[in-house]
Amino acid sequence: MCRQNSGKPFIWGVTGGIGSGKSYVCRLLAERGWPVFSCDDEAKRLIRHDVQLRRQLTEVVGPMLYASDGTLNKAVMAAFLCAGPQQAARVDAVVHPRVAEVFAAWAARQSSPDVVMECALLFEAGFDRLVDRTVHVAASRATRLRRVMARDGVTAAKAESWMALQMDEADKQRRADCVVHNDDCDDTGKEVERIFRR
Repeated sequence: MCRQNSGKPFIWGVTGGIGSGKSYVCRLLAERGWPVFSCDDEAKRLIRHDVQLRRQLTEVVGPMLYASDGTLNKAVMAAFLCAGPQQAARVDAVVHPRVAEVFAAWAARQSSPDVVMECALLFEAGFDRLVDRTVHVAASRATRLRRVMARDGVTAAKAESWMALQMDEADKQRRADCVVHNDDCDDTGKEVERIFRR
């Protein structure tokens, strides 16, 4: 359920599966002057630089998570996350609340009547409760597969394994207030104009 707006900026939550083009849609909105907050980028920044979060993650993952110079040991984090969904959930339980805090502070500072939260895990993390309207960016499985393979230089099997880890596309579309279809980029701009109206 979306929160009720109360004099603050109207918050749009944009999500979509890997390769759907949610970042492309958010880029179109940014070009139109809409402030965009990337949860993925902020999570990465916090994991590397937020002192309190680093301490909490070290307690969860182990003392080897950060090198002596303070840099994140990506291999250690990856190994921990790949150990199973319960391990990933433990990391998420630490990271997600901190991202939500930073987002709330960011949104409160914006003067625009509309702001955008770009969040791959909008529903999984429960961040849909922080926004006024949810938008799912959708593309066919074949289109998404092609994009991921081209973007990351991976095989179809690897791309499909990543896609399989995410919430089912049909479930996301059912939960979203609006859907932007992004198979053809020429039509996506029209979709954005149709849905994102002030």
